[in-house]
Amino acid sequence: MEIIRSSSIFIILLVFASAVIQTKADSVYCSNPRSRCYGKYIECPYECPSTSYGNYKAKVCHVNCDSPVCKSYCKHRKPDCNGPGSACYDPRFIGGDGIVFYFHGKSNEHFSLVSDTNLQINSRFIGHRPAGRTRDFTWIQALGILFNSHSFSLEAIEAATWNNEVDHLKFSYNGEDLIVPEGALSSWYSPEKDVKVERVANKNSVIVTLKDSAEIMVNVVPVTKEDDKIHNYKIPSDDCFAHLEVQFRFFALSPKVDGVLGRTYQPDFQNPAKPGVAMPVVGGEDKYRTTELLSANCLTCLYSPENSSNQEMTSMTEYLTLDCTRGASAGYGIVCKK
Repeated sequence: MEIIRSSSIFIILLVFASAVIQTKADSVYCSNPRSRCYGKYIECPYECPSTSYGNYKAKVCHVNCDSPVCKSYCKHRKPDCNGPGSACYDPRFIGGDGIVFYFHGKSNEHFSLVSDTNLQINSRFIGHRPAGRTRDFTWIQALGILFNSHSFSLEAIEAATWNNEVDHLKFSYNGEDLIVPEGALSSWYSPEKDVKVERVANKNSVIVTLKDSAEIMVNVVPVTKEDDKIHNYKIPSDDCFAHLEVQFRFFALSPKVDGVLGRTYQPDFQNPAKPGVAMPVVGGEDKYRTTELLSANCLTCLYSPENSSNQEMTSMTEYLTLDCTRGASAGYGIVCKK
């Protein structure tokens, strides 16, 4: 009897030790010389020890190498509409400087959100103007990206009524329709492995990663009845105005980056949004308007396909670095596995 009890205790201890080894936290190395945490290895918290999980509902480890505290924290892999780099609602932006502002644009027109010599991100606005209003209520319906001489787009599919069981996302790559299989954690890579699309829920939520340049978290949502009542949108019964909630993280922007959101990442940018105002609106439609979703012909656009392919950029935020265990060409981040 004593032998059996000792064996049981030994097995329990062995399983426990194995679990401890398996859950040992990742650490992230901050490799950008301009980031505040450059050269540091930052360990993930015990509560979320990994930067990726098989369970899409779990929080993952997140490290902001430009944070003054140089610490990691846990977060869900979906847009945080109250965090920097976000664009949600009747477009409310939070800039790289942390300041909230609104940019209304115009319905059925396209605007440059981010324009740099090697990256262009545009948006298409949809909208609704009830009788008696002088401007459209607007939402971001699509994103168009020019990157490494390629094009990529994602858009919310129009729907009369919202159904959570239907996927409302549509993708294209280099002008061809792209299918990303439904199902949490399914993914697609471009042939050069420089664009990755990963579903973080069965439907309507993805993360788009542009290698060494940006990470874009996207949700598709409708204008709800509650939103309609609060803001008096007067949404018609035949359109739920499916639109995007977006949050960007950038890793290699130049100091001259422009665009509605991009300019807020300039080192010396002075945000024109008035502090203390409930809804600080900034203009600039004429400066940021592009003729198409996948064009870089606005007055302030900087993107050049030649620069995108050949120019080495100086990072001003943080690099998403590469997996230490796989070598320098394998991944989208320096995640050091223990």
